[in-house]
Amino acid sequence: MRSTNTFSILFWADQKNATNNEALVYARITVNQKRANISLKRRVPIKFWDAKKNRSKGTGIATKQMNNYLDQTYTKLFQIYQDLTYKEELITAKIIKARFIGDDEKSKSLLDLIAYHSKKIENTLTKGTIKNFGVTENYLNKFLQKHKKTTDIYLKQMDYKFLIDFENYLANVWPIGHPRAMGQNTIMKHIQRLRKMVTLAYHMEWLERDPFARWKPQYEKTNREFLSETELENLESHDFNSDRLDRVRDLFVFSCYTGISYVDIMNLTADNVMKSIDCGNWITTKRKKTKSAVKVPLLRKAEEIIEKYSNHPMTAVTSSLLPIITNEKLNVYLKEVANHVGIKKNLTFHMARHTFATTITLSNGVPIETVSKLLGHTKIATTQIYARVLEKKVGEDMEKLKQKLG
Repeated sequence: MRSTNTFSILFWADQKNATNNEALVYARITVNQKRANISLKRRVPIKFWDAKKNRSKGTGIATKQMNNYLDQTYTKLFQIYQDLTYKEELITAKIIKARFIGDDEKSKSLLDLIAYHSKKIENTLTKGTIKNFGVTENYLNKFLQKHKKTTDIYLKQMDYKFLIDFENYLANVWPIGHPRAMGQNTIMKHIQRLRKMVTLAYHMEWLERDPFARWKPQYEKTNREFLSETELENLESHDFNSDRLDRVRDLFVFSCYTGISYVDIMNLTADNVMKSIDCGNWITTKRKKTKSAVKVPLLRKAEEIIEKYSNHPMTAVTSSLLPIITNEKLNVYLKEVANHVGIKKNLTFHMARHTFATTITLSNGVPIETVSKLLGHTKIATTQIYARVLEKKVGEDMEKLKQKLG
């Protein structure tokens, strides 16, 4: 790389392609004898252009405005050259032109980032996750139009205040079809999605500083519901008069005793059931959400449900381990199941996963590290969200302490 560069700026009017005796004005950058022309989007009457001075001539207002603009352009181009020199970066005429017109990596906009990120995740994330990013992007567009009075901004314009303003905007959004305004945790999820995109831009050096450096998420603590031991026993023993509800109950209970999520259960086949070293049956699969491997030893109740549907017509047609039901119908039918059994909680299929983490494993003394592995979590911190210390477990632990102290 050259340690010194020859650099010059020249303004010229394209008189050969003049229209109505007005010529388009260009700036010509020359670095080490290599040129790049920049259209300044300004026209000047041919009779007023001084080719020797590279300026407009005369004393009129239009001439003064043109020359002022040329002086400003010269200053900006020269400043770009000085910045590149100071940072010891490669200097070419094309690089200076790109920096001037905002077409270089340092001049990317928020919409540029959204477009790049959307392309990046289209084949790597699930449809649901991609849809969620789309919702966040839609709110960003509305925020720019309503509060910033623009359709796009440069990434370098994003700062801490932008994040706070966006958070305040979301706090006052009332989503269509929702019974109330957006909750605090939902707001945090939208900003966390923006954070993932901004972090990507920072790592690609589209940003010189991370606007999230001082920002901290503020989640509201929520109690994730699960079934108690008594509620689970009532659910297991209830006699349904409907085969449909019986199947729904079996799928839910199977998840309670394995911790496997809905989408992963629907993908199970007989090939996922394997013998382990201890000669017991295990389910070996891979979580669709995190792509992490999951190996779960089958408890007796789960094995009974698999046996029940081993020759069932619904599994024979689909070659699945258990009956296939859509997630939407499954959660609707679970409301009927709850009514029949007398469960007052809002029964959803994901509650089975909470039940496995609490009632089945943690409350029975299974270490949280083991539970994390069974659930297929990549971080133990995620498991701690599910973990609930039940009153029964507290009582048992305190009784052991009393005995030791006594």
